[in-house]
Amino acid sequence: MSITRWGLIGCGDISKKRIAPALRDLENCDLVAVNRQNYDLAEAFAKEFGAPKWYKDWQALLKDDEIEAIYIATPVYLHAEQTIAAANAGKHVLCEKPMAMNTAECKAMIDACEANGVKLGVAYYRHFYPVVDRIKEIVNSGEIGDPVVSQINVFEVFDRQPGEARYWLTQKDMAGGGPIMDVGSHRIELLLNVFGEIKKATGFANNVILDRDVEDTGVVQFEFESGIVGVLTVCHAAIEPQDTFKIFGTKGTIYVSVLNNGDLTVKTEKGVRAENHPPHTNVHQPHIDAFVKAIQNDDPVIVDGFAGKRVTEIEDEIYCR
Repeated sequence: MSITRWGLIGCGDISKKRIAPALRDLENCDLVAVNRQNYDLAEAFAKEFGAPKWYKDWQALLKDDEIEAIYIATPVYLHAEQTIAAANAGKHVLCEKPMAMNTAECKAMIDACEANGVKLGVAYYRHFYPVVDRIKEIVNSGEIGDPVVSQINVFEVFDRQPGEARYWLTQKDMAGGGPIMDVGSHRIELLLNVFGEIKKATGFANNVILDRDVEDTGVVQFEFESGIVGVLTVCHAAIEPQDTFKIFGTKGTIYVSVLNNGDLTVKTEKGVRAENHPPHTNVHQPHIDAFVKAIQNDDPVIVDGFAGKRVTEIEDEIYCR
């Protein structure tokens, strides 16, 4: 079996919970080195996940000839600089989402990877959820007729303070925006995947409760090329968690109560049917595996830089930037 040797830039919360375990556990991957500014913490992280090397400076990691691919798991404002540098070093790049701070940065990332003949992927891992494939199958089968309206709610209490993990997500100059930019980008990719091209996106972002640089609540309306309309509501202040996806059609409805659990209910004139299609226990693992196979087989990347750029273009439209 071919093995792709990885370097991981960024050893924060998401790397510890999902990325490093996936790079360690996948048979086609070898986690060679990690980067973190705090050298002692970088060493501890590397030893925890079996990486033989650790670097304080990410630029030094990119000079390691043993490494073939880079996973970038840093705050959004660093994605473009680090991706371009990795591409110039001849490394394939799998970048966390959202891809970059704006469309211009996305284009520069794509151009650098194309110029250096390396692959670029963006970590919209929900693209690989079995429940999403099943939703597309049901929609395409005509069981619920023609889809008319889609509704998504994503609510979680998120009010990090200085010094706490992921506090950077509340800083506009590091994150680019609040929940519309963060969790919202995942759902925009989901909508594009299920319904196709978005013709128009409009929305508003408010600080309803929280005093910070980025919005705590946002509502976005979508008009698809097909004529379907959609509404996405995201919130960091409401106490009740929500991770819902509903599709209302001319002959029936699909209800997803918790997208991350994979439960769905189909309601038509024939009755009500419940199904369960859970994701992998490590939700990052399937998209990393798919990216590695694209490298090793020289196949197109499933969620590539152009897919990431399209999501960011829509984010730019929503934020009017």
